[in-house]
Amino acid sequence: MENTRNYDTDKLYDVIVIGGGPAGLTAALYLARAKYRVLVLEKEKFGGQITITEEVVNYPGIGKASGKEITETMKSQGEFFGAEFLLAEAARLDVEGDIKAVKTDKGEFYCLGILIATGAHPREVGFKGEAEHKGRGVAYCATCDGEFFTGKEIFVVGGGYAAAEESVFLTKFARHVTVLMRGDDFTCAAAVAEPAKQHKKITVMTNTVVEEVSGDGGLNYIRYKNTKTGKVTEYRADSGDFFGVFVLAGYIPDTKIVKDLAELNTHGYIVTDSEQRTSIDGVYAAGDVCVKPLRQIVTATGDGALAATELEKYVASVQSRTGISAKPPAMKKQKADGGVKIDDNKDSPSGLLSENMKTQLRTLFDKMQGNAVLKLYLDKREISEELEHYMRELASLSNKLTLAVEDVNASSDFAPCVKVCRTDGTETGIAFHGVPGGHEFSSFVLGIYNAIGPGQPMDDGTRELIKRISKPTDIKVLVSLSCSMCPDTVVAAQQIAANNKNVTAEIYDIHHFEELRKRYNVMSVPCILINDSKISFGKRNVSQMLELLG
Repeated sequence: MENTRNYDTDKLYDVIVIGGGPAGLTAALYLARAKYRVLVLEKEKFGGQITITEEVVNYPGIGKASGKEITETMKSQGEFFGAEFLLAEAARLDVEGDIKAVKTDKGEFYCLGILIATGAHPREVGFKGEAEHKGRGVAYCATCDGEFFTGKEIFVVGGGYAAAEESVFLTKFARHVTVLMRGDDFTCAAAVAEPAKQHKKITVMTNTVVEEVSGDGGLNYIRYKNTKTGKVTEYRADSGDFFGVFVLAGYIPDTKIVKDLAELNTHGYIVTDSEQRTSIDGVYAAGDVCVKPLRQIVTATGDGALAATELEKYVASVQSRTGISAKPPAMKKQKADGGVKIDDNKDSPSGLLSENMKTQLRTLFDKMQGNAVLKLYLDKREISEELEHYMRELASLSNKLTLAVEDVNASSDFAPCVKVCRTDGTETGIAFHGVPGGHEFSSFVLGIYNAIGPGQPMDDGTRELIKRISKPTDIKVLVSLSCSMCPDTVVAAQQIAANNKNVTAEIYDIHHFEELRKRYNVMSVPCILINDSKISFGKRNVSQMLELLG
């Protein structure tokens, strides 16, 4: 094919992988090891859906490990051979010609070949009341939202792998779990289903569909029906009580990026041949986004390996015919986002910072264009002492950070709080209420970096949209430190605030602000409040957050 596209050679890759789950990570490893320059784009978190699985015991060669541990190792292997990784959402493909373009919220990138490994997202069932009560009783992530229903009844809707595994996980919080499934039995392997079927705190109801849920604030009513007998059951919580409904009914393939481009089957999965080729020349697909009989981590890695080796052949033929090739990868750790990535500090604040993390943080703070003041607002709770101790440790790492305690008698609906300020006393609009540990550690550090500069990369179009916000806008994001889905939303809010003085981004660890949770009846995170009136639930990147702001 002829190619007339103008492109930045620094942004030219042999292959761009869209999706950072097991399939995409495996492909990146194979391609980088074969000396091809590869970029992996991931819009949420590297590792994909498997990262919420606490225990994987059926991956060959590994006796027992969490999904997060397995995929972190995969990513490290790819980095070692020079694969590059960027948290960004791919918005559009231009697949005409030898040099293809991938347009993202972090700019435009170019390549000779593309691998689609976008996986799938949780499926909504569609019963009455599901949409209205999403985030207020209806949930889709047991890991993120299970703790909101501690001591409560929980209903799980679904009969597959996720329903079986997560119903057992939810017994850690629930008084009792009832699984409502449409079929005669679980559709997953018996080894996965048996722990749920045998658990003393779980009741499994087969041939059952949910018809309606409702409640004033939280859920207090559910109606479900046995499709064989016709029996309808109504359950009402005791007066003043509520329960949770977790919809774990499978996944929908994330194929928006190739809609109207590639051939899909009737269920929306990408059709590939035996070499993982799609109907688009130079575009391949791997993992759960493809038509396949078994969706497991082992089949995803197999798809990724096969797609990578076939892409090697395809790219080599394009290089031979056109003379175009990307810069070779370097066998060392490198990141396409400028190195702005700090490992989650799971041990904080009690364990504070490891030496490795201190080294990463010093490197990041050295890149800042100015200085920051971390202003603390404290009350009499122990959590305030933890915040002060934590921030003193952080500030000790760089002479670009100073600490100031502003008010030791701050109200409990505001404190403890740390505000990121400039040295002239002006506020950047970024604040965290609670202690930014767990999954929020990295997002808090990025908040400082984005507020003081230079900040994470952002395309000119997005930056212009942020500048257009002319009215005072307050964004509150209610999070849980155990939620792996919250940080992306937090970073998005902070990036907007860092680039527009009319916007503030206030982050609250919901577990320390019970009155706030009750006021807005929050039972799912992340929860986004715009000007204390408009409420929304779920992950948002910068573009989606701007849409929410209108």
